[in-house]
Amino acid sequence: MNYQTFDPHQELKMVIKCYWTMEDSAGDRLEKQSIIPDGCMEMIFHHGDLYKQYTGDGNSMIQPRCFVIGQLTRPLEIEPTGKTSIFSVRFHPHGFLPFASIPIKEMENTAIPLEKLFGRDGKDIEEKIFNAHSVQERINLVEIFLLDRLASLETIDHIVRSTVETILTGNGQLSIDELSSKIDINRRQMERKFYLAIGLRPKQLSKIIRLQAALKMLLTKESANLTSLAHANDYYDQSHFIKDFRELVGITPKEFYRKNLKMSSFFIGD
Repeated sequence: MNYQTFDPHQELKMVIKCYWTMEDSAGDRLEKQSIIPDGCMEMIFHHGDLYKQYTGDGNSMIQPRCFVIGQLTRPLEIEPTGKTSIFSVRFHPHGFLPFASIPIKEMENTAIPLEKLFGRDGKDIEEKIFNAHSVQERINLVEIFLLDRLASLETIDHIVRSTVETILTGNGQLSIDELSSKIDINRRQMERKFYLAIGLRPKQLSKIIRLQAALKMLLTKESANLTSLAHANDYYDQSHFIKDFRELVGITPKEFYRKNLKMSSFFIGD
């Protein structure tokens, strides 16, 4: 499987974290994969075979060919149906807000087709991306599309940006009271603005970011055991760490490490 990331244009760096591509031949083993929440929304273009998405109630659906996936609050279980060929835009946690045509919260754990979000323009960018002959051409096309819709970065409240930056800098280890104190704003006002802009509460994003930091340590073997891993990431104790891990990953840390989930490791630490 070939996974690559690319930096956005300077004008879009405040909203876009990176672009990424993934290619895999149809001959490779098709298996269910788990995508772990990372606080970032994605705009996905499948120009290979589509993916099956499991809905958590025992059912499944085929994902749209082009869509934006909302904030994940649980593991996203997907499975390729053939050859994988993906081009994607990964937004910062607050980055999709200037482009949203429906409330961010309504997109939670859901793949929303581009045509539903952007109408005919959504269909047009799909066709252009599919007809492009290189990754750079796809990046240029999607940047034109997004820049045309980026009327003003003022859409993203400075309080929201500051809160996200503080959560990321602190690896999700600060309490909500500590966050509101650092940003110098009333806690309830901070939480309301944050929730409307991102679709998650500060506590939820903090939990996700802290777990991502722990996952990176687990995959890079920076910690000798679960107790030291929990301590390094400021969990109350090992049971607290395992509880959060199961909630966001779907399995225990030991099961995760044993399975060595290929897809998940691509999306940790980018």
